[in-house]
Amino acid sequence: MAQDLEKPVLNALNKDYSTERKLTVLEKMYLPEILKGMAYSFKQMFQPTVTMQYPEVKWEPPAVFRGRPVLVKDNGRERCVACGLCARACPPLAISMQAAETDDAKERFPDFFEINMLRCIYCGFCEEVCPEEAIVMSKDYDLVFKSREEAIYGKDRLLVDKENLKERLDFLREYRNGQFGKFWDFQEENNIHSVRNRDTKWETGLSLVALLEAKEAQASAKK
Repeated sequence: MAQDLEKPVLNALNKDYSTERKLTVLEKMYLPEILKGMAYSFKQMFQPTVTMQYPEVKWEPPAVFRGRPVLVKDNGRERCVACGLCARACPPLAISMQAAETDDAKERFPDFFEINMLRCIYCGFCEEVCPEEAIVMSKDYDLVFKSREEAIYGKDRLLVDKENLKERLDFLREYRNGQFGKFWDFQEENNIHSVRNRDTKWETGLSLVALLEAKEAQASAKK
């Protein structure tokens, strides 16, 4: 038998609806539910508070937190070699820079480096692609601007000593490819040009097996 779609089979407003629960007078007045809600609210008043009284009390983010990006200053010099990878990888195009030549071993440095904090989405792509660990995500999340011009950070506000970024740098070493620690010995004092210069015996032609053998030979030679 075809169903008449114009006439609903179950109608909650129909008094003859057999499965509809009959409400008492109190339930029709919603008094029990109101009292239950008030009792729960009164109970919560005496529970320990978890609300942080900001800005008097500020939250201390963990090392995994991605705050505003900053440039790492290593021994009074910027690590950045102005390769432009961070600017190329930035989805909102918040990073701009201009490279300049230098007589140092790293050969180049950013003549100017700017980040538009109004555009930054704190994705961390700039940190991911940087071969020098020259730009990292800090713990700074409290940003206030009075104008658009104030939101454009130059090197004067981006450069931060590596000692103040130790937690983030340590986290990155554990987070990134574990093979780095197995096949290469990264020495921070060699961090002046590129990843390959951090190891004295970096060879692109080695296979995975040859890398392991070279690592074992290097370890036995040290003994």
